[in-house]
Amino acid sequence: MRADENPLILAIDNGSSSVRAGLFDATGREACEIVKIKRAFQTGSNGESELDPLAAIAQTGNAIDRLFASDKAAFVQNVSICAFWHSLCGMDSNSEPTTPILGWADTRAREYSTLLKQSFNEKEIHERTGAHFHSSFWPAKLLWIREQRPDIWKRTTHWVSFSDLCQLRLFGDARTSVSMASATGMFDQATLAWDTELLDFIGLDQNQMPEIAGSGSTIHPSLEALTRWPQLSNADILPAIGDGAADTLGAGCSRLGEAVLMVGTSASMRMMYEGEPPRNLPEGLWSYRLDERRVVVGGALSDGGNLISMLRRKFGVKGNITQELRSRTHDRSLRVEPYYFGERSTGYREDAKGEIIGLDARHDGIDVIHSAMHAIADRLADIAERLERTAPIESIQASGGTLREYPVWREIIEEKLGRRIMPSNTRESSLKGTVLRAAERLGNIEV
Repeated sequence: MRADENPLILAIDNGSSSVRAGLFDATGREACEIVKIKRAFQTGSNGESELDPLAAIAQTGNAIDRLFASDKAAFVQNVSICAFWHSLCGMDSNSEPTTPILGWADTRAREYSTLLKQSFNEKEIHERTGAHFHSSFWPAKLLWIREQRPDIWKRTTHWVSFSDLCQLRLFGDARTSVSMASATGMFDQATLAWDTELLDFIGLDQNQMPEIAGSGSTIHPSLEALTRWPQLSNADILPAIGDGAADTLGAGCSRLGEAVLMVGTSASMRMMYEGEPPRNLPEGLWSYRLDERRVVVGGALSDGGNLISMLRRKFGVKGNITQELRSRTHDRSLRVEPYYFGERSTGYREDAKGEIIGLDARHDGIDVIHSAMHAIADRLADIAERLERTAPIESIQASGGTLREYPVWREIIEEKLGRRIMPSNTRESSLKGTVLRAAERLGNIEV
């Protein structure tokens, strides 16, 4: 069989903790082993959360190299990508990065959230952009750079998401998708354009923002990319979508009432549907997009599996602790405030701090972890209650590696929600969602 008789999809999940890449056939079945390269944001005591852009791009390229090293004759028809939402990076006139990649967990811009709240009607902005004022979004970060890093502000000619910069460096095109733009806090969800009122306040022109590529747009690899990867000579590249949208698609939830509960590094609950953004978006939730016709509504917590990992390190808890967790009863005198990585949904408080309250000589690390799981479950229940104001939740699908690692946590959340959560059989739901997106575009499936 000729290679072009078996066209493949190259799927890339450019996550905050790793980059994953795989080759899939036109129906979405794996054609090879998934390549995974781990990465980690560098954090600091003042709220820093940064990633080296050139190193992260090199990791993405290396993942593709490793895939094609084992299949030099691969005939790729589509390249489909997802990437972490909310990142910000500056570029100069030579398309060189002027800043590190600032992730959603970077809270150094927190004082500028207050300035934005004083300068605008936040409810109107929330309805329009789908985002509250918070340091995880672009408006506060851009103001912080303008005021605190004026030299960088002057040298920067364009502001982009990491996925845009990665596409430019690897494939020669920095156009962004509606999905990536929708999670910046700078995007009008109804008109599908950059919010001019926020641009004017920050002091930016439209041409300093990424050009938005419609869902029918594709990128053709640059000559440099084709020299490195001749397997892409006939490939169309789809601009990256947000990983949360891809995860929802990969979990098989595509209409109102079908919720995805994800616990990985962070945690979230969301629903996706075809139609217009909610007219009365519940306070504390966000509204982003998969594309021009599909909306994703939900809430995201900054503390998830990252908090459990931190507590395990602090208390020296090692090995499989499932049975120990299952044997504990919830001690209500011990309480964990799960804001060690800040607060997003539902309060969006910039001053929220993590605490362990009521810890005494009776308690060990397992007790603290158990209490933290209950605390995060309470916050997910709050998100669920607000989601119900958009549409009744008919089913909940689990997603994320942390829920698989700690099955007792899923049981705790089920108890809080008062309903069953369907376990996930998909280990790479974000990657699967990127594949389904490409297969849908090719007309092979409907999602």
